[in-house]
Amino acid sequence: MSRSKQILAERADADRLVMSALATDSAVTPTAQVLPWLAERSRAHSFEVRRVPLGELTGWQEEPGTGNLVHHTGRFFSIEGLRVQTERTWTQPIIVQPEVGVLGLLMKEFDGVLHCLMHAKMEPGNAPLVQLSPTVQATRSNYTGVHRGTPIRYFEYMRPSARSRVLVDVLQSEQNSWFLHKRNRNMVVETTDDVPVGDDFRWLTLGQLAALLRRPDVVNMDTRSVMSCIPATPSAVLRPVVAVPGDTFAGAVRRSFWDDGDARHTQTELLGWLTRQRAVREVRQRRVPLSEAEADGWRRDDDEIAHVSGKYFTVIGVSVLAGSREVRSWQQPLLAPVAPGVLALLVKRIAGVLHGLVQARADAGSLTGVELGPTVQCQPVNYRDLPPRERPRYLDLVPAPGEARIRYDVVQSEEGGRFHHARNRYLVVEVGDEFPVEAPDDFRWMTMGQLAGLLSHGNYLNVELRSLLACARTLW
Repeated sequence: MSRSKQILAERADADRLVMSALATDSAVTPTAQVLPWLAERSRAHSFEVRRVPLGELTGWQEEPGTGNLVHHTGRFFSIEGLRVQTERTWTQPIIVQPEVGVLGLLMKEFDGVLHCLMHAKMEPGNAPLVQLSPTVQATRSNYTGVHRGTPIRYFEYMRPSARSRVLVDVLQSEQNSWFLHKRNRNMVVETTDDVPVGDDFRWLTLGQLAALLRRPDVVNMDTRSVMSCIPATPSAVLRPVVAVPGDTFAGAVRRSFWDDGDARHTQTELLGWLTRQRAVREVRQRRVPLSEAEADGWRRDDDEIAHVSGKYFTVIGVSVLAGSREVRSWQQPLLAPVAPGVLALLVKRIAGVLHGLVQARADAGSLTGVELGPTVQCQPVNYRDLPPRERPRYLDLVPAPGEARIRYDVVQSEEGGRFHHARNRYLVVEVGDEFPVEAPDDFRWMTMGQLAGLLSHGNYLNVELRSLLACARTLW
């Protein structure tokens, strides 16, 4: 295909994806049927997650000499110690899972509109247990059969073949505070096959998924990550047709995603700023025996690993029964945050263009040292006994529920395969003229389109900001 034809094809794909994002209902699976279907799938299978002491986990053991928690096969993942040096130095437990997983959405056109094949999937750490997952959500150990379970359904569409066409394919990071260098392949592929649909799967438009993101704990983190990577800018031909007239917030969001207007900083300036942040803010990481984390207050007994302060997270053990999974029963450790977190994006109209205030974050397990995160990203409980100057910047601006300047405020679950009941309050908060345009050196104002543009590359936006970007698309 010539370059000009490729550009035209990509523009056509972008328009089709935008139209799917604007389709908030479908005759294929009416939106009103989705929540009852999820509830029915929860009842259709035998699910049980029961906490067990770490010392009694079948298949897991404390590695002699290090104290690391490892699987007897040497595969899947391990809980190890990580020594981190940034502006301060600390040691913590961290999940080490060097495999690259696959998060894949399979799309197909019905009545001229692209639909995604969504999976009602159980994860042991989910609350509730069953949430909307991508078509394929699998670690390398899963799709190569290390778990000795049944094959991953629809995985053949994620492999290079004539059966599907790739629309999105990019490596993205996971929670850098809890994983060491963990990345997943975020994929969107289209097929024209007559795809057999299992009972745990349904076709939904991107607009239906966006509508469901207005509800708590329905659309899982992996789906949000893939959704954020999907291009959302229509062609010049389609743009006037789908534009929102007037000075509404929805119109401002839409125009910000479409780069309609002058941004405060050019993309070149922003990339230069991020490069400087990565060069100046040194992050040194060294894997150490888990036993060395005791020096920083981490204690282990037969039941769990926890910090003596009661902050941060614990590592617990669970025994799982899951009738719908490739393997029906297993035991594993899970990382359990001690309290919900807050992920807030402050947005402001600058010269008539909606911008979001993002920060350059240096988290413990980041592969690149620094990635872009939301304005506020923290567990407030970890800072309640500290003076204001030691708390995260802008945390005091996070409003109470119901305030008029809140544009989005929904609690969402994080990854349920490794975390137990990890939930965050996701917020988009509009600030007015009283909020300064000048930002601290580690913060920058960016349009939604500038952020989305970086998602064609890996390791620019952390998973928390990607999730928030997916939530922000529900506002247009």
